Amino acid sequence: MSNVANQVMWNRLISIVEEQAQALVRTAFSTSVREAGDLSAGVYDAAGLMLAQAVTGTPGHVNAMADAVPHFIRRIGRDTMREGDVYITNDPWEGTGHLHDFTVVTPSFYQGNHVGFFACTAHVVDVGGRGFGADAASVYEEGIHIPIMRFAHAGRVDETLIAIIRGNVREPDQVVGDLYALATCNEIGQRRLAEMLAEFSLSDLDGISDFILTNSRRATLERIAALPRDSATGAMRIDGFDVPIDLCVSLKIAADRIICDFTGTSGVDKKGINVPLVYTKAYACYALKCAIAPEIPNNAASLAPFEITAPEGSIVNAVHPAPVALRHIIGHMIPDVVFGALDKILPATVPAEGAGCLCNFQVSLRPASGQGRRAEVLTFNSGGAGARPAVDGLNATAFPSGVMTMPVEATEHTGPVIIWRKELRPDSGGAGQYRGGLGQFMEVGPAQGFEADFSAMFDRVQHPARGRQGGADGAATTIALDDGRAMQGKGKQFVSAGRRVVLGLPGGAGYGPAAERDPALIKRDLARGYISAKAAMRDYGLTEADVAAVQAQVTKGETA
Repeated sequence: MSNVANQVMWNRLISIVEEQAQALVRTAFSTSVREAGDLSAGVYDAAGLMLAQAVTGTPGHVNAMADAVPHFIRRIGRDTMREGDVYITNDPWEGTGHLHDFTVVTPSFYQGNHVGFFACTAHVVDVGGRGFGADAASVYEEGIHIPIMRFAHAGRVDETLIAIIRGNVREPDQVVGDLYALATCNEIGQRRLAEMLAEFSLSDLDGISDFILTNSRRATLERIAALPRDSATGAMRIDGFDVPIDLCVSLKIAADRIICDFTGTSGVDKKGINVPLVYTKAYACYALKCAIAPEIPNNAASLAPFEITAPEGSIVNAVHPAPVALRHIIGHMIPDVVFGALDKILPATVPAEGAGCLCNFQVSLRPASGQGRRAEVLTFNSGGAGARPAVDGLNATAFPSGVMTMPVEATEHTGPVIIWRKELRPDSGGAGQYRGGLGQFMEVGPAQGFEADFSAMFDRVQHPARGRQGGADGAATTIALDDGRAMQGKGKQFVSAGRRVVLGLPGGAGYGPAAERDPALIKRDLARGYISAKAAMRDYGLTEADVAAVQAQVTKGETA
């Protein structure tokens, strides 16, 4: 087979898994999947090596899922696999890091022969236990655990498993519906793969697998070989639950690999913000790929040269039975720690720190009267991204997760919750030659006649994003009730009927000295309301006359 034909098939595999992911988006019951894209999809060869991933999805899911399929092969047994089988787990250590993610793997057969696997992952709204939050003291409290097992055997769904799941979650229709959606999207991938094999007169994936993995590894190693042989360290302090958490990394660039070691990082926390190593590896690898080889497609070979280690018992290598429900809060901060080390070796390459973790919250609603249906509403929201070496940070954009902010209408449709306010937060982006992305203001509360438990999942309250190369810090997270009473950044907190939670989501940090910012960009930001008149004068040196002139133009409709 020619290189041209192999490249065509490689692109075809990428399109197949993207169709697989889009099928999951269209059929999923949970808004976190349909609206936010909190999912992943991939295709693997018969040995369980990831060949291609969907563009739609999160790095934490897909990079962790790359390690998951070998666990399925080992647990199920290759010799027992049959056409029509579907396998499932939400094991945090053999899946993608916490119980709320279900990973579904389907062996792919063509003309009676096993040729590979399709896998996908999605976050479900509820797995029972204490509910989605940091409050548990062990994984046993966080919900139902499904070890790697058959969801379907030779085409027949295990109804006993379905009954057990339905009996242990608060939203059984949503959860079971999502599991069927996961299985269905793998089936669609299998159909498209069969069509591709028939079109190219192939009997298996062996040839294309060798082409993909060989070329990906070669290209990645070439990028690494071109880097300076150097070492550096990075560190960042974040809020934690009761006490601050220190994240530390030592980074070494060798001739044929990059080694990231997290020795020095804080130990396991008592609450559910701990991270299994598989999730730490996922985001550390993502940071390295973004900086060094962003255009090389993600697969087993392009990830292999990045070696990630962490001491067992650290918060980034938590072992069973540590509580891990909010592993994303720490995990999403890992790229900024890695970037801090990389900046010392590769200047003008990596962005300033951003909001980091998603600004999520889950609202458990119930009638204030005590009678009637309850509802679970999970919403994904974003702070600002850090400024880059030559571009402003993105406003209200989730980096590194890539998860989309959920529309207000979709959130309110899922239960009796009202989002009264959702708008960009002026002055939240750190000043700099390139400004940090803005966070958001939000106000949310139970609908009339309802009360709620509000599960906060925030960071950057005490430790905002730090600027790089002379840029200013981003704004910190703020959280309070509408009567002024302060709330905690993490944990379940009661919100009575008629009350609202008022949020200021964090901004990204700036890059480079503010004195070097283009005056035209400063005036543009002022005209758009990204910065206030006070900030324009204080941070960027605009005169009162300059500010008045911009404001006059806005009044006349001459600027946007």
